Amino acid sequence: MISLKKRFVKKIRSGIIISSMACLFQSQYIRAQTTYHAPGVSVFQANDVRLDPSWIKSREELNTRYLLTLDADRLLHNFKINAGLTSQSKPLGGWEAPDIGLRGHFTGHYLSAVALLVEQHKNPLLRQRLIYIVDELYKCQQALGKGYLSAFPERDFDTLEKTFGNVWAPYYTYHKIMQGLLDVYTHTGNEKAYDMVNQMASYVQNRMARLDQQSIEKILYTVGANPANEVGPMNEVMYNLYHVSHKPEHLVLAKLFDRDWFFRPLAENQDILSGLHSNTHLVLVNGFAQRAFTTGESVYLDAAKNFWNMLMHHHAYANGSSSGPRPNVTSPTSLTAEHWGVPDHLSNTMTKEIAESCVSHNSQKLTSYLFCQDQQPAYAETYMNTFYNAVMALQNGNTGAVVYHLPLGSPREKKFLKDDDFRCCNGTSIEAFASLNKGIYYHDAAAVWINLYVPSTLNWKEHKFILQQEGNFPADSTVTFTIKSAKAKALKLNFLIPGWAEGTAVYINGKLEADSPSAGTYLSINRNWKAGDQIKLVFHYRFYLKTMPDDENVFAIFYGPTLLAAETDTEFILKGTKQEILKNLIPEGSDVFKLRNADNTFTLRPLYEISNQTYGVYATLRNY
Repeated sequence: MISLKKRFVKKIRSGIIISSMACLFQSQYIRAQTTYHAPGVSVFQANDVRLDPSWIKSREELNTRYLLTLDADRLLHNFKINAGLTSQSKPLGGWEAPDIGLRGHFTGHYLSAVALLVEQHKNPLLRQRLIYIVDELYKCQQALGKGYLSAFPERDFDTLEKTFGNVWAPYYTYHKIMQGLLDVYTHTGNEKAYDMVNQMASYVQNRMARLDQQSIEKILYTVGANPANEVGPMNEVMYNLYHVSHKPEHLVLAKLFDRDWFFRPLAENQDILSGLHSNTHLVLVNGFAQRAFTTGESVYLDAAKNFWNMLMHHHAYANGSSSGPRPNVTSPTSLTAEHWGVPDHLSNTMTKEIAESCVSHNSQKLTSYLFCQDQQPAYAETYMNTFYNAVMALQNGNTGAVVYHLPLGSPREKKFLKDDDFRCCNGTSIEAFASLNKGIYYHDAAAVWINLYVPSTLNWKEHKFILQQEGNFPADSTVTFTIKSAKAKALKLNFLIPGWAEGTAVYINGKLEADSPSAGTYLSINRNWKAGDQIKLVFHYRFYLKTMPDDENVFAIFYGPTLLAAETDTEFILKGTKQEILKNLIPEGSDVFKLRNADNTFTLRPLYEISNQTYGVYATLRNY
């Protein structure tokens, strides 16, 4: 770790950091607590869950094939040029172009995504490529000195510290590299990557140590439209690093990025989201959740829960996605995209650029964190909804291309990003589709929670317990679980019974259980399992509508867990009553539905099946 200047004398006594630097890092956060307060349950690790052949597995494979097409030297080009090293490769395009402030961010996402896949599948080509990229980035870091590693020059940080803007989000991009290297270490054991991320943390620590509190506050105050000082989840990556390193200075640095101006209102349950840039602030809340788990400070968990309730109940669309036009428009982007608006005012926000993909993915992360804390079915249902109807819907099921935004009005199109157009959202998406096996199963010491119905095999090595899940959910409402291996001890299995379930039949070893579990709860079965035991769930679907909070005549149509989209090149306008609309919806196959309405017949499909068709999600009821 890089030494601090002599005037910053560091002593560590009983977990207390005593230094001038620490005082600059917020005096109220001097105590560095070293106890990790793990939440109630944990998500299984990447190599514990294998996706089995299914349409979900096919989406993962599309993503993996794309990752294999990327040239490692092109991913490294800007880093090498910035470090004064030679590169003959063609630079990437989009936001990775040599003159763009965010250059380097996609490489960080790539490191995270490939690390996950290497842990799961042991792909030798991806493993070798990962090692090569880390080795080359190490050369860049050594050439730059002081632990600094980025594809943009240090002067971007100088500009940020002098003007508190006028540069494009250097901490956002720096975080991506840090998190990518940390993921390489935690998922593949690459010690060089771990050393590099520690050096990067020291670099930030030393920069911040030179600043006074007023300057730090201005640097991290991000209330404007599309804030140029967006910091990304710097707090979260530092908490993640602290969990591995147990170095008190990492905890202090993590807390530095938790700003009171944003945290305090959330802790007091004040909805201050209107006008804020969505992904800038959502990821900070993920950091708040990590702080609560790390230090046991329940007020940070309260803030995260309050935020989640505000977001999902007052700012989110029917599929759990959010972001759109800003109430006070001050930039071209804020006219249509990326911000939160007035609570419960959504019907007039459906531009062609709502529901940023980064926001959907990071919302899922927060939902998962909160589920780990208290296992509420509402979190699991929201995760499932976002998984199928926001995340899976952002990828083209034929090509693997992804969207920046997922519009839900009518008529709309999915604008898939081109191969060389590297934006924040295809960076986030390659991570999302490399981690589709996460969020299916959770556990504590003696129980498993099954939250997604995805064909997969869970191998809980500690208990020598192997569970295989089969089916074609959600197109087919039957899901079967078979115990392949089990110790001779009791183990509880908790199956999510979502609120949309219109009755659920449960069969254990072929016998129909007398009682149907209630919707919106967990079906818990506790017994001594043995190999060959089988549980079958048969969900009963129904059509239902989710209306806009500010206009009951604007609504989305669901069939069980699935959000439907009408194939239409005009506005999706319906007549009659809602009851009549529901009555005239008819399934025609597993993923095709018909709606007869007035003189029209609409064809509807799951939103995740829409690729190049013009479509509409929210319908408007007009009887005049």
